[in-house]
Amino acid sequence: MKKLMMASAALILSVTAAKAEEKTLTISVYGFAQDAFKEHLYEPFEEKCGCELVVETGNSVERLAKIEANKENPVIDLAVISMRDALSAARNGLTDKIDNSKLANFDKLYDIAKDPNGDGMSIGYTFYASSIAYRSDKVTINSWADLLSDDLAGRVALPNVTTTQGPLTLYMLGKALGDEDPSLKTPIAKVGEKKDDIVTFYVRSSQLVQLMQQEEIWAAPIGRFAWAGFSKMDMPIKWATPKEGQSGGMNVMVLTKGSKNRDLALEFMDFWLSTDIQTALAENLVDSPANKDVVVSDEVADNLTYGAETVKNLHLIPSEVALDNRENWLSQWNNKVGQ
Repeated sequence: MKKLMMASAALILSVTAAKAEEKTLTISVYGFAQDAFKEHLYEPFEEKCGCELVVETGNSVERLAKIEANKENPVIDLAVISMRDALSAARNGLTDKIDNSKLANFDKLYDIAKDPNGDGMSIGYTFYASSIAYRSDKVTINSWADLLSDDLAGRVALPNVTTTQGPLTLYMLGKALGDEDPSLKTPIAKVGEKKDDIVTFYVRSSQLVQLMQQEEIWAAPIGRFAWAGFSKMDMPIKWATPKEGQSGGMNVMVLTKGSKNRDLALEFMDFWLSTDIQTALAENLVDSPANKDVVVSDEVADNLTYGAETVKNLHLIPSEVALDNRENWLSQWNNKVGQ
């Protein structure tokens, strides 16, 4: 009888452990703003689902490498990465299609976020605009081509082609110069001609605030996520609205192929896309909302990529273009611009 009771207890413990394991979701995310994510996303989800959320952080290269290394026995259930990295992961067989019918908030998303790469393998949860921060008392910016104007010679910084902002800036310069070929041959050549007029080809946007403060530069292309540092400066600095529009980027959620917690991952994905959660993250300036039902104050909106009109006019580089041309872009850059 005693042996039977011990066996029963062991069985109960094993079942309980199995259930606990089933209710554990492991996600892979960027390292920034984790305190805010914990407060407004992770803990509310854990309370709702009665599960444990294991959060792994790191840069994209490290996190994708881990997913690749564990391809046969996945340890990550859901990851957030860039559009381009999502397509690369899909091409390498690391992700699965997303069943949109299980996402109650899918129809609330802006159209560009519903299937960013057109393969059903990712969902956009936030995006950002890229434009030009400039000293409005010194120059006027009406076009991306103004970055290479005589008025800004010796007073402008441009992103290196190896950065996120590099190809976006060149892409929009190409539009302004009347050549939208994905090779970026024309804008790279033009930057090469003007390279002596460029103060620096930056690799980190954090460099720019100091350069602007010291009046070494009057203008630079930046992502909206870097705008806060400029907006706090005691200078007349504006966010440009060039006639060609704005570029930008999108971060997406993907499901790892072979995940054992698919339903829980989809539940978390849907929770993140909900109006309440997207609003909380927007109001705390963590993410710009992909959910079109989110409403924020004008003050908050000024620090985000927000609103249907803004989203409609974003010119994103298609992921396949970025993946298939990046080596060629780097080769041309080294040849025409140098380091």
